[in-house]
Amino acid sequence: MAISRVRSLIPLSNGVRNSVSSFSRFYSSTFSTHFENVGFIGLGNMGCRMANNLIKAGYKVAVHDINHEVMRMFADRGVPTEETPSGIAETSDVVITMLPSSSHVLDVYTGPNGLINDGNLLRPMLFIDSSTIDPQTSRRLSVAVSNCGLKQKKDIWEIPMILDAPVSGGVLAAEAGTLTFMVGGSEEAYLAAKPLFLAMGKNTIYCGGAGNGSAAKICNNLAMAVSMLGVSEALALGQSLGITAGTLTKIFNSSSARCWSSDSYNPVPGVMEGVPSSRNYIGGFATKLMAKDLNLAAESAKEIGLKCPLASQAQEICNESRLISYDHPFENSSFDHRFGELCKEGHETKDFSCVFRHYFSGKDEH
Repeated sequence: MAISRVRSLIPLSNGVRNSVSSFSRFYSSTFSTHFENVGFIGLGNMGCRMANNLIKAGYKVAVHDINHEVMRMFADRGVPTEETPSGIAETSDVVITMLPSSSHVLDVYTGPNGLINDGNLLRPMLFIDSSTIDPQTSRRLSVAVSNCGLKQKKDIWEIPMILDAPVSGGVLAAEAGTLTFMVGGSEEAYLAAKPLFLAMGKNTIYCGGAGNGSAAKICNNLAMAVSMLGVSEALALGQSLGITAGTLTKIFNSSSARCWSSDSYNPVPGVMEGVPSSRNYIGGFATKLMAKDLNLAAESAKEIGLKCPLASQAQEICNESRLISYDHPFENSSFDHRFGELCKEGHETKDFSCVFRHYFSGKDEH
């Protein structure tokens, strides 16, 4: 076993529940002392803000990114930088990665100058991958990490471990330190890493074994995409039938159609302040990123033989309209190319709620 399962020795009777809770707090605080030196790889819009919050929390952070300009920004503030992922591994107790895709993650971990090499002894006890990738890749990476050894074993930590811990909340939550982490992997490693998560976010949810955090993220984003498509289609239909989007939104939000896409992230310009639709769909969650996540969901469903018709249709809106190119797009879409033509003009960087205007031809509220 990677970590001795001390908690399994504690009887699970009502009389010792307080002891179990105290043990969990002790466990987390004990191992957090081993994570003072943090390596962070991937300093994009999310990663740079997450790294900043770790620095604010007092961790000794070293960073790496292929973008030398952003590396220079951190170096100018006195933050150590490394030229390669392996350089980060040599100086860190824990390494956090926040990267665009599965291929980037595999390259950083197992490629030339990567974080791990089969059979090598590693300094980091723990790796945390917060990238949004497919669960299968997360599980393969978990096996690869567990095949390595530790240069120095500490307490009951016997081998290096990895958690898949994608996030929800976007750039604003990354800035404010209010992200939600969906975590898969060893529960003991999760408890040990919790102080790190809470330095970058406000919620952590343990999802089970390796890959389950990644699975939770793509399922969440699939539901979010389908919800936005349904709300956008209904609001556009209502407008065409003579009902204003504001009136229909009030009906949705006081009846059974109420959801996040209607009451917190309304896609109709002029209905709600402080959301991307109120600023010409600037900011928020880029449509091309939603397209990527839909492809992850569709490919995962295809791999296990599960029918996901709504995922497929949502994916087709993006892929068949040539919003973004992927290796394995679904074929034979029944959707037209209006959305794709608009996206080719630059709308792929706008928030995904722009589907209301650019696919369903919805109108602004005045």
